[in-house]
Amino acid sequence: MKRFVCILAAVLMMTAAVRAQAATEVRMTGDALVYGNFFANRNFTGWNSAKWINEAGTIQGAGTKTEDRFEIWERFRLRSDFIANEAVKFRLGVLVEDTWGHGTFTAANPTVAVEVYQAYLQFKWPGCDIQISAGLQPASIPQSSFFAGSIVFDEDVASLIISAPLIPDHLSLVLAYVRTISSDRTYAPTTTSVYSNEEGYMLALPITIEGFKATPWALFGVGGKGGHYLSEAGWAEGLISSGLFTVGPVGWKNNFITALWAGTTLEVTTFDPFKFYADVIWGQHGMNEYRKNVRNGWFIDAAAEYTGLTMVTPQAFGFWSTGEDSSTRNGSERMPNFFPGSGRGGEHNGGTQSWNAGNSFLFDGGQELVKGSNMGISPLGAWGFGASLNNMSFLDQLTHRLTFAYVHGNNSAKAIRYANFVLGSNPIFQMGRDLTDKEWVIGLNFDTKYMLYENLALILETGWAIPGEFQKNVWGRRLANKAEDAWKVAFGLKYTF
Repeated sequence: MKRFVCILAAVLMMTAAVRAQAATEVRMTGDALVYGNFFANRNFTGWNSAKWINEAGTIQGAGTKTEDRFEIWERFRLRSDFIANEAVKFRLGVLVEDTWGHGTFTAANPTVAVEVYQAYLQFKWPGCDIQISAGLQPASIPQSSFFAGSIVFDEDVASLIISAPLIPDHLSLVLAYVRTISSDRTYAPTTTSVYSNEEGYMLALPITIEGFKATPWALFGVGGKGGHYLSEAGWAEGLISSGLFTVGPVGWKNNFITALWAGTTLEVTTFDPFKFYADVIWGQHGMNEYRKNVRNGWFIDAAAEYTGLTMVTPQAFGFWSTGEDSSTRNGSERMPNFFPGSGRGGEHNGGTQSWNAGNSFLFDGGQELVKGSNMGISPLGAWGFGASLNNMSFLDQLTHRLTFAYVHGNNSAKAIRYANFVLGSNPIFQMGRDLTDKEWVIGLNFDTKYMLYENLALILETGWAIPGEFQKNVWGRRLANKAEDAWKVAFGLKYTF
């Protein structure tokens, strides 16, 4: 607590000094969450999923830990904008997040954890509308606004982003450079030159005309085989093929591993109040690698909604993606993506992406009570559909959302069975997250928000997930026999300022 008070005092003194010396305006915004969360049968078992232990590929298997079903989470975020004028500002965002009784929120001798999650400079080039921002900032691959976030990448990341209007109000250019990993910083641990960074270069062209929006985009990535993707970055299982570890020669062939994604968003509002949304994405990771290391695939989603009613907004959505074929030697047929993950709990659990539809309990993204909020099922290697009754309102200040979703696997059981035979339970394929072509899951969620005040909400989120029978000859009898319905009830307060 003393450390937190000192940090806060330093921020306040810095704010006062800036005001006095440079006449800089300081604006503070943020939010606070306090909520209790009861979550039964995470991963459909109540046990942990597999995770990486180190960069050598050592794995902690699934089913070695038992869940604590009830937690009380608290999160506080403060964003301070130091504004010199209309063209120049700097943002500093700090975060405190943990469960009651742990870390910062321990009664005696707390371990204080204040995280800087945003720190970036933003300015306009003199004499024009070109905007430049550099630092730790939100960066996302374009995705249609119906869905909660990008299925490829959607994170706060160290990056340089340049946006420029080409035709005012109709066509823009966005260029971005991101560095997600710099494992060795200045010096590598040995004199052998091994590339240990990961970075990406994105080009997007947002197009807007009356009743129509589209954003074609492309992302080129380069990673090094010395990068710490497994135990530190925590998203390697979204980029790699299981052949990297299961088929010889084990490991990467090249010092530099290249990747490419391309796609477009689509939003049509010409027929308002009917609105339509869609995305088409292709991606490949390891283009210059052994065939067994290549991961390559497609993802398509679409949604429609009717906004002409005052008491409810009906919505429908669907998605399809390529899945694993029967061979591991020819690489992976799932589209590569980054997913550090947050929804399944405080500890990294194999994670998922930010993409979601209808705030479904099945997918990680969109929930307001964020930790332990969903099942983390991957839409990659699967197809599915769903429907929502959104913005239901029968009383003033009270809104509801009801969503049904169905997900069916597109992955051949043979490839997953082989990976599990060689590696044991592993983070690349996880029961309940990655479904075979004989497995399915149904999800229901009902969410309610009541505005106590303009900036203070009382929130209830509930979810129920029903699994089809998981294949015992793929996941093993111990895990498959344990599988049962999962459900959660989260209730708490959200204050925004």
